[in-house]
Amino acid sequence: MARLLQAPPKFHPSEWDIAARMQCASTEALKSRSERMIAESQRLLDEIEKTTQKTQSDVNKKLEQRREEIKFWKQELSNRLEEVVHETELLLTFKTRLKKSLESCKEPLVIAQKCLLNRQRRVGIDLVHDEVEHQLVKEVEILQGIIALLGRTLEQTDEQIRLNRSAKYNLEMDLKDKFTALMIDDYCTSLTNNTPDNRYTNNAARIEGNFVSPEDWIDFSNTNVEKADKQRKNSLALRVLIDGILSQTANDIRKQCEMVNAAFRNRVKEVKDAKHKLEALLAMVMDETASQEKNIAALKQAIADKEGPVKVAQTRLEARNHRPNVELCYDTAQYRLISEVEEITRNIQRLQDALAEAETELKALSRQQLSLEEEIQVKENTLYIDEVLCMQMWESVNINNF
Repeated sequence: MARLLQAPPKFHPSEWDIAARMQCASTEALKSRSERMIAESQRLLDEIEKTTQKTQSDVNKKLEQRREEIKFWKQELSNRLEEVVHETELLLTFKTRLKKSLESCKEPLVIAQKCLLNRQRRVGIDLVHDEVEHQLVKEVEILQGIIALLGRTLEQTDEQIRLNRSAKYNLEMDLKDKFTALMIDDYCTSLTNNTPDNRYTNNAARIEGNFVSPEDWIDFSNTNVEKADKQRKNSLALRVLIDGILSQTANDIRKQCEMVNAAFRNRVKEVKDAKHKLEALLAMVMDETASQEKNIAALKQAIADKEGPVKVAQTRLEARNHRPNVELCYDTAQYRLISEVEEITRNIQRLQDALAEAETELKALSRQQLSLEEEIQVKENTLYIDEVLCMQMWESVNINNF
């Protein structure tokens, strides 16, 4: 118990002095470390503040640069979009011209085919493969070729319009994304350290798989621009081609129409000339027929007129044959009477032969008259077909430049 109540041991003054000096040294060391820590912290604060400000300034510059890049490509895309839209509108007007030109080819083709069908109604020798038919067949071939060419060109135009609209769609989508990206970067640029709606966001610094590199970003828009330029150039070249085709086809049709008109005019003149000649021949034949009829009448009358003299001569001979005896003499009168009968008989035979020939000629003239009248009707039919049916239709053809 006495041991338990024993007083704690006392230290030597030297130990106290050492403990005091150690406490003082420990405090000084702690103070020194604290001061160094404070100085290091201040240096760190200053360094981090400068780094943060520098980094934030650099980020602001990068955002501004990015905004300028987006603005540049946005302007490029907008320019190309305007050009493509304008070019597509122009191409649509050319498509309309093509359709009108294609439609305008149908009427001349139908008329040419009707003319060919109408000309099949020519008859006789006039059903000939003449220059008019040659030019009409050529007209049909030219029009069918032009219709096929315009049809192919129209299909090509539709395809180019589709490609233009595809390029326009890509530009619009890219522009839409650029507009959104620019709005976001504008918002980011406007943010400061004192902006009220600043907030912490978890995993904001993550990089997901759908991020693209700046090179890919530039290539994407550049590809859209290049495609738009390519389609615009193709569209321009197609418009030049269409313009040339429309001009050339209109000239070809107009030229061939004039060839058909000239062929019709020449053919109508030829047929009219031939008809006039036939009419002149018919008039001549009719005059000759009238003369021949008069000739036949005169021959018949001459034969009839010879009946009296022959009867007189034969009656005289018959009477003198009854002279008696020696009076039945072959005298000069008897000789002359016999001669007269023979002469009259020969003359009547000659007249009858002449009459037969005249009647044969009259029949030939009648047949020729009928043939000429039929041929004139053929010519009239041909003139009606060419001049009335065909030429009036053909003159209604109107060739326009579209």
